[in-house]
Amino acid sequence: MQDRQRGPNTLTNDKDADRRVETPEDSRKERGGTSLDTGREHQASAAVEEESRPETTMLLEEVLRRENLTLAYRKVRANKGAPGIDGMTVEALKPYLEKNWPRIKRELLSSSYAPQPVRRVDIPKPSGKGIRSLGIPTAIDRFIQQACLQVSSPLSDPTFSESSFGFRPRRSAHDAALKARQAVEAGQKFVVDIDLEKFFDTVNHDMLMARVARRIKDKRLLKPIRAFTTSGIMHKGVVEAHPRRTPQGSPLSPLLSNILLDDLDKELERRGHTFCRYADDCNIYVGSEKAAVRVMESITRYLENKLRLKVNKNKSKVTKPSAAKFLGYSMTGHKIPRLKAAPGSVRRLKNHIKELLRKGRGRAIRRIIKELGPVITGWTQYYRLATVKNTFESLDEWLRRRLRCIIWRQWKKPKTRAHRLITLGLDAARAHTSAYNGRGPWWNAGASHMNAALPVRWFAKQGLVSFLVRHKSFIHLT
Repeated sequence: MQDRQRGPNTLTNDKDADRRVETPEDSRKERGGTSLDTGREHQASAAVEEESRPETTMLLEEVLRRENLTLAYRKVRANKGAPGIDGMTVEALKPYLEKNWPRIKRELLSSSYAPQPVRRVDIPKPSGKGIRSLGIPTAIDRFIQQACLQVSSPLSDPTFSESSFGFRPRRSAHDAALKARQAVEAGQKFVVDIDLEKFFDTVNHDMLMARVARRIKDKRLLKPIRAFTTSGIMHKGVVEAHPRRTPQGSPLSPLLSNILLDDLDKELERRGHTFCRYADDCNIYVGSEKAAVRVMESITRYLENKLRLKVNKNKSKVTKPSAAKFLGYSMTGHKIPRLKAAPGSVRRLKNHIKELLRKGRGRAIRRIIKELGPVITGWTQYYRLATVKNTFESLDEWLRRRLRCIIWRQWKKPKTRAHRLITLGLDAARAHTSAYNGRGPWWNAGASHMNAALPVRWFAKQGLVSFLVRHKSFIHLT
């Protein structure tokens, strides 16, 4: 008991913190689904209960175990994150725990712990249309949620569908994209793209907790989990409570979404559909357009009537895989489809790079190129499954032209431009003609004189990372 009482007092130094994300060991996946709607929930609950171990009623003690708390602290520190409504940073978490952990532990054991409301943060959606509201918990609440997650996830994950990929150990968006391609290659010619409207804003707390209780038998652990889902959201100094809202952005929210949407997975499996789901992004693959329309209508009814979730009918659609987007990827229309970066993903990348370049017009080109390196590497690493190289070639050409445009502007006067072009190897007559042509920066950036003065090898010497070259290196590693 003394060791447990110490809790986070025994946390290791920051230098010794293991920042790797540890995942539970693989467990045997359990396939659910029954033939009758009326008995499905009871049978699923019984299936989970049959595999429950006696110690599953002592889960709160597992959450409060010193090793579990130490790991939770390391992960919270590694993930960093903004402060909650109390302003406490993750750097201040350890001193706070050393002083207050005995009290917090007593409150958790007595089911009297009350989490603070989350801080609402609105961010623009990747499409640029609308905003997404995130809830930022306090550092101490993130720490406790992470400890709860590490104990709850191994109990829930083995019951999830093989076609669910979001926020699960040893599964990724790449796995989901590959399975989607395999479904289309197998002859599924149409995709039903289901878009849930503001999923985290429409979750019914009672329905969610009923499904959590199927997997977690310790009622003392269920109480803090429910408290986290109903803690409220602070916006502009006012705490908003909502019976159908679960904050998005906490450590527990991905697991809770998977638990609720597992009912959808089981229903799709019962019907024999091929599908891929990543969090609330679900694509169902069928053989004909008529069947796809029928599936869209029936699954929409299921989601709205059974799970009480709202389907965005404007964004949900039936289409061909080559016109669909799933996790940023799209496919070619070939008989054996090839993955490629979706056009919308390329547009968002270009907009992001434009913002970076707009800030760098007055800086040295080497510094701008250095800041672009991590962006290019990260984007290319994510789209390493794409086998259509034209996307990467066109991005290289577009970026070099953007950089030439900045350089042309930095040269400012025609006299300076002529001098720089001569310095870079152009003959004097061509340099002066080009410098005094009266055209704008974007035209000149794509003209032959700028391509000759600043060729690909010049940018390579400045340290510019090539989309195509980096993509080839990732393909080789894969």
